[in-house]
Amino acid sequence: MTYRPRSPNRVREHSTAWRVEPSGPLSYTALLGLKSEAILKVVDQVTHGFAYQAFFRFQHNTGFSASALAELARIPLRTLQRRKAGGRFSPEESDRLLRASRIVALALDLFEGEMTAARLWLETPLMALGGSTPLKLASTEIGAREVEHLIGRIEHGVPV
Repeated sequence: MTYRPRSPNRVREHSTAWRVEPSGPLSYTALLGLKSEAILKVVDQVTHGFAYQAFFRFQHNTGFSASALAELARIPLRTLQRRKAGGRFSPEESDRLLRASRIVALALDLFEGEMTAARLWLETPLMALGGSTPLKLASTEIGAREVEHLIGRIEHGVPV
């Protein structure tokens, strides 16, 4: 697998126009379709629970299946259906969705905005993670931290 150095802002072609995607510690909020990147507003949204639309936008923006994202956020499919009907996730589920979007955003940044490459990497078993996939390991907080550390090591050229 070839890794390319990161650029400060990722530029992607969208239709015929070019756009600069947000970069920084909270750019993962955009994957969920959240309008604000202000940390206190994001915390408030998590506390009140995300609208189901956030999950739909996350799925649409990443191309992952609903079942893969539900597994990543540790939300049973039956619960997901209830949330779709009810319109809102619990604060705990919202927090796990935010963690999932953070991991996907870091992988996306690692691959310079190429979602296909990021998805492939997240779904590939890695020796650096004991043969587990980053997606599976990131379904827990401690596993997500390990995936974040691995991405950091790759970005800084540390052998993995």
